Amino acid sequence: MAERTVLRLGDPRLRQVSRPVTRFGTPDLLALITDLRDTMAARDGAGLAAPQIGVPLRVVIFGITVNPRYPEAPPIPETVLINPEITPIDQACDSGWEGCLSVPGLRGQVSRWRRIHYRGFDAEGHLIARSVAGFHARVVQHECDHLDGVLFPDRLEDTRALGFTEELEAWGLLPGAESSAPGQPLGTLEVMRQQLEQHSALEDLGPLFGPRAQGHGPGRDPC
Repeated sequence: MAERTVLRLGDPRLRQVSRPVTRFGTPDLLALITDLRDTMAARDGAGLAAPQIGVPLRVVIFGITVNPRYPEAPPIPETVLINPEITPIDQACDSGWEGCLSVPGLRGQVSRWRRIHYRGFDAEGHLIARSVAGFHARVVQHECDHLDGVLFPDRLEDTRALGFTEELEAWGLLPGAESSAPGQPLGTLEVMRQQLEQHSALEDLGPLFGPRAQGHGPGRDPC
């Protein structure tokens, strides 16, 4: 099989709700999984969902060892998850930067459940059930969102917490990035917010690092 074209934000196919898989182990399903794996690897993705390559089925693949797009991310075993279901273990949430192969060049701050239990099936229909936390939980939630036509910008804590990857790296805002902005040392978002607030010329940027947006609009989870 081969690398497939990844649909980008604005393509209406990304907004469809995907159909469940009803037959496992078929040649078509195995070919789809191979294409997902090849496409994810070619683009240094941490995960990929079938709708992102134009197939409206509830199939995702994810996994990471060493990834230049997420240099500080811990390893995640490669997993094919079909017809997934996600249940939060508790209501604790974490905020973190997310990117997406369907939203190239941009990252945004998204709040996700910190710990989840997920279940689904592998390519042959065998049950997969795991309880996970941290980056692993974030990746699963991100990929499964695609199956319901939801992309990470829909879940932004604040629409101002969105930026081009190169700019965020230049200011040292992404994990593992070194700041190239004069006088701006690498630090956490809170440190950067405090630094920006100390410069009156940049005070208008303060809300970028302010409290998360309130309410539960379309695409928002309970975090």
